[in-house]
Amino acid sequence: MRPALPERKKLVGIQPTRSSAQPLAGRRIVITRAREQAASLRRALEARGAGVIELPTIAFTPPRSWRPLNNAIQRLEDYAWIIFTSANGVESFFRRLRQAQKTARALRHSRVAAIGPATAAALRRHGIKPDVMPADFRAEGLVRALGRGQWRGKRVLLARAAAARELLPQELRRRGAKVDVVAVYRTVVPPTRRSKARALFTRERPDLITFTSSSTAQNFARLLGEHRARRVVRGVAIAVIGPVTAATVRELGWRVAVISKPYTIPALVEAIVRYFAARRRPSSGR
Repeated sequence: MRPALPERKKLVGIQPTRSSAQPLAGRRIVITRAREQAASLRRALEARGAGVIELPTIAFTPPRSWRPLNNAIQRLEDYAWIIFTSANGVESFFRRLRQAQKTARALRHSRVAAIGPATAAALRRHGIKPDVMPADFRAEGLVRALGRGQWRGKRVLLARAAAARELLPQELRRRGAKVDVVAVYRTVVPPTRRSKARALFTRERPDLITFTSSSTAQNFARLLGEHRARRVVRGVAIAVIGPVTAATVRELGWRVAVISKPYTIPALVEAIVRYFAARRRPSSGR
């Protein structure tokens, strides 16, 4: 864990000033992304003046068995489409591809789809330009972007997390496709001591907590315990990426203050800035 943030000075009659360059000055914001994925969000928030606390509530581990992916890699030419639903899935897939002594050329017989810009960027780093990326960065948008077309009998490889929504494979199978769903990684609760996580909220409460996926929210509840998590988030704003994560947060009984659209880290940061700017407006017009 990173060192605790220094306490904000409490000066009677003086409020911290926030310039347009640092609109989040004085705000304490919790990031729950996996440690290896937190840097871009942290940098963007800190650049706008926020004090950032990292509390990773997910970690990535290999699937329980590599056999399904190994088998798929040996017959990639059979797939008309290969679909990736996360940047982490792309990285895990290509690590395994290299271990099989294959390169990106092994995908040359297939069309490739990415669920959003982060996934597409990960593919481009490996020399693959996606054929399809939806405007709506979620399973529903990808289903629409793929179209109804000629799916009957087409074989599709869906490389994704072990636990994920079933909407995408169900819709493609309904159109006649033969879909192989292959786990390329698992999301788990990281080995953070519960007492360490709870200690972050026993001093000064944060102003906002970010959840970038359903897993980050669900594991936050598991890490703190549902009852304590409910008390922790009371009176703290919650910002999420997209309606799927928002629905998960609401199912946990928490209130969502910010939903980013589009469903990206830059959009989330700007939505947070707008949220706090709107909360300052009533007292600003003197």
